[in-house]
Amino acid sequence: MRIDPIGRDEARELARRELEKGIYRRDEPSWLERAWNNFNDWLNELFNRAAEPTAPGNGGGWLSLLIILVLLAATVALVGWLMRGRFNVRSARESLLADQPSTAKDHRSAAERLAEAGQWAEAIRERLRAIARDLEERVILDPRPGRTADELAAEAGAALPDHAEGLRTGVRIFDDVWYGDRPGTREGYAALVALDERLRAAKPKAIESGEPAGVSA
Repeated sequence: MRIDPIGRDEARELARRELEKGIYRRDEPSWLERAWNNFNDWLNELFNRAAEPTAPGNGGGWLSLLIILVLLAATVALVGWLMRGRFNVRSARESLLADQPSTAKDHRSAAERLAEAGQWAEAIRERLRAIARDLEERVILDPRPGRTADELAAEAGAALPDHAEGLRTGVRIFDDVWYGDRPGTREGYAALVALDERLRAAKPKAIESGEPAGVSA
């Protein structure tokens, strides 16, 4: 049997087709890995230049140092923005409800007036106060002066486990606005309104089972 010789161009094409098979690319890094590696290489080059900004032939050293400082400042700012309000001790200490008598209806009316005026932060606070007072009026929570927003979420979540996550989310919105310096928004207020409406229709497990309601302080 005679085998015709393979020309150079034909051999190159056969090799190209063979190398295009997936088996040869299984160990290649993904585009995300390549992007991360490129970023690391660029960062390492910045640090190398910044280490000797005045070295001969290293005209970009000072610029590299400046870029590094900007990146560090941006990272710190981003972390601070993400974490503000999460561990603020005031949110765990300050009472949600004032000492003077009030009703859930009072707080809802105040919240609506503030929302109409575009004062979203104040409206969010009043709506959360309405939730707290409503739960006390319905004897789902025992009236307790000094209850904080975080304690409200924990105690109400124990009495209404189906709404525990919603309560935590609502309190987080309140904490971010009042203790994390984030702006109040229409969307944030709408979330509190929706939570209030769900809780008004909710019954604690104790009532469903015929046991007395209420959460001890």
